[in-house]
Amino acid sequence: MSKLLKKPVSRRTAVIAGAGVLASLGLVACGSSEAPTPAADSSAATTAAVDDSVKIDKSAFDALVKAGPVADDATIAASQWATKVKGEGKLRVGGVQTSTLFSLLDETDGKVRGFDAGLSQLVSRYILGDVNVELTQVTSDTRESVLQNDQVDSVFGTYSINDKRKQVVSFAGPYYYTRQSILVLADNTDINGPDDLKGKNVAVQSGSTGPDIVKQVAPEATQQEFKTDEEARQALQQGRVDAYVIDTNMQLGSMTKNPGKYRLAGDPFGPTDNYGIGLPKDSDGVAFVNDFLKKIEDDGTWAKLWKICIGDRAGIDTVPEPPAIGA
Repeated sequence: MSKLLKKPVSRRTAVIAGAGVLASLGLVACGSSEAPTPAADSSAATTAAVDDSVKIDKSAFDALVKAGPVADDATIAASQWATKVKGEGKLRVGGVQTSTLFSLLDETDGKVRGFDAGLSQLVSRYILGDVNVELTQVTSDTRESVLQNDQVDSVFGTYSINDKRKQVVSFAGPYYYTRQSILVLADNTDINGPDDLKGKNVAVQSGSTGPDIVKQVAPEATQQEFKTDEEARQALQQGRVDAYVIDTNMQLGSMTKNPGKYRLAGDPFGPTDNYGIGLPKDSDGVAFVNDFLKKIEDDGTWAKLWKICIGDRAGIDTVPEPPAIGA
């Protein structure tokens, strides 16, 4: 999180390219969830809002998870973290169920699907030989505390790796990365990049990397912090803020489930945002999960999961290379 990204074509560029594809599909105008919903009715509304053309292929997702690799007894025994999970007979996960591309609850069958959800279910299968995930919903503000208090074994939730968080939790990965983007209403023509945020009211999510980045690129913007992605977007829809800044991947998810409502104002900006899997501080689960990630990258499972959850739904044909694990 220390310097701007200047790298060759990678996952970041592929996801950013997806914004252009979404534009061609009419999901964004010209220009370039993460947190849980408190009420069940709101969650159901979120599920129903996803356009049929970009819904996840449930059969393909479920089949991929069911076919995931399973660790042998020696591999499990070599890790205290994995041994604990196996002894409990379930993987306790801190996550969300309202993030369209990464972790979304389907009210019709009670299952959570998406890129993060798929990874957590694959880890569960790898340890237990079957999928048994106990989901505790978290926000950006509570991800560290649920790990510190042993309420969960891991956090899968577009969880950005940074030095401050590494003081209290450990991370496996990274398994994904992105940068920040500005979301505005589709008819907004005043904001087309960070420079245009001067003097504007800007929504950010508390506990995320957004507030610090906005402070750096637009120090004269007025920030309003919200606990959840949904609350921030509601403020934007209601005109209480002019723009919303968070990870590009979160913004793409919002546009996917709300065709024609928003646009990305300019190109992604700010430092590379590496997503990691949160684990208890100094846990040997880091090495265990990193080995798992390498395995599913090598056998093609990671690429298939990305295509089902993100690529096929955002119109991105080329599967990108994942980030270097341990970087």
